[in-house]
Amino acid sequence: MKIEDSLRRLKEIVDALNSSELSLDESLKLFEEGSKISAQCYDYLKKAEQRVTEITDNVKTFDE
Repeated sequence: MKIEDSLRRLKEIVDALNSSELSLDESLKLFEEGSKISAQCYDYLKKAEQRVTEITDNVKTFDE
């Protein structure tokens, strides 16, 4: 799943949880799904940050 899709799904989950129209079981399932998606997004962003750092370091090395 693309990060944009993941973030869109997270927003849907947050909106649904804020609606208070869900049962406790439904809320727990959505919370669990949201937690997993959140962890995936964190990992994706961490890897992107590492990649940017590597690119920046390579550019600095190239300039020297």
